[in-house]
Amino acid sequence: MKLPIGTFINMAAVAVGSLIGLQLQQVFPESIQEIIFQAIGLATLLIGMMMALKLVDGYMLVLIFSLILGGVLGELLHLDDNLQFVGDWLKDQFAFGESRFTEGLISAFLLFCIGSITMVGAIEEGLRGNRELLMIKSTLDGVSSIAFASTYGVGVLFSIIPMLVFQGGLTVLAQRLQHIFTEKIIAMLTAVGGVLILGLGINLLKIGDINIENLLPSLFLVMLLTPLNDKIASFRSASSTPDAQ
Repeated sequence: MKLPIGTFINMAAVAVGSLIGLQLQQVFPESIQEIIFQAIGLATLLIGMMMALKLVDGYMLVLIFSLILGGVLGELLHLDDNLQFVGDWLKDQFAFGESRFTEGLISAFLLFCIGSITMVGAIEEGLRGNRELLMIKSTLDGVSSIAFASTYGVGVLFSIIPMLVFQGGLTVLAQRLQHIFTEKIIAMLTAVGGVLILGLGINLLKIGDINIENLLPSLFLVMLLTPLNDKIASFRSASSTPDAQ
């Protein structure tokens, strides 16, 4: 098994960007931090819409059921509470007094890791050893982390921990299960991820309060429901075909 080198580079870029952002946090007045926050929210909405439009034709119901069942599973597992607990535990262990530590950690992780470049880039590295997309992503995340850390604080820096688990894990999974990650599966992962990013943008702009954490299992369920939908469609097609005789 090869190490997810692209993810390690991505983590380093976010760490450097976060450290720069933390220094700028002391310089920017609250009004500047607020406008940066709004700019990030608008950009996040745009990213989410572009990703969601990757939805494969005829698979809208798959996306809807993935979100519904994923949300139910997330609620049953109390993912939001568990992620909040982990964030608060890290804050206590390192004696950070920032009130937005956990919010920054979770929001940065969602923005950096639930995206099309993450999905495709991590899978590309796992399947072919190609890190080109992850290098581009590292640059973008490094710049974004400057703005994010200047607003949210040190929690953004610690988002590299779940990044290692999720993005690095996706690369390792792609190495082991190459036959699963077809172009259709990747497109559906991107579309569901786009909807989650849209929700994150809505939260950042304080338009609503969507529980993105509990919707995360939808990314796993869409990988199960997409091939299941194909099998059902094939069965119906075979059943409706008139007898040759």
